[in-house]
Amino acid sequence: MLNDEICDLRDKLNKSIEDGEDYSIIYKLSVELDELISKYYDKVGSK
Repeated sequence: MLNDEICDLRDKLNKSIEDGEDYSIIYKLSVELDELISKYYDKVGSK
């Protein structure tokens, strides 16, 4: 389910920030999360 994917990716992003990962990795995860959230709202909005 899309909501589960969002939660998993958010957790992964938060962990990468806490661990001080390279900015490029944090940015990539952030963009992926934004895309999933956008898909979620597109799906919810079409109902």
